[in-house]
Amino acid sequence: MAETPKTGGIHAPVQPSEELGAIVGNDKLPRSEVISKVWEYIKKHDLQNPENKREILADEKLKKVFGRDKCTMFEMNKYIAQHVKA
Repeated sequence: MAETPKTGGIHAPVQPSEELGAIVGNDKLPRSEVISKVWEYIKKHDLQNPENKREILADEKLKKVFGRDKCTMFEMNKYIAQHVKA
């Protein structure tokens, strides 16, 4: 019996806001892919605090998503959630 593709939860496609779209693109993506792309962006632009890798130091694009200059990797998902809709 073939397994049905997962379409709910973290696999459900979501539409990024304009602010988040500047980082991950404007196409609908699974929530897991949005998080992966945000992490790619953070690593590419060296935005982790070198003294505390759990802290993200926001550049101008991330400030529009986070609403602040920095946040922890644990808080990050809360801010991203405010910038996606099903």
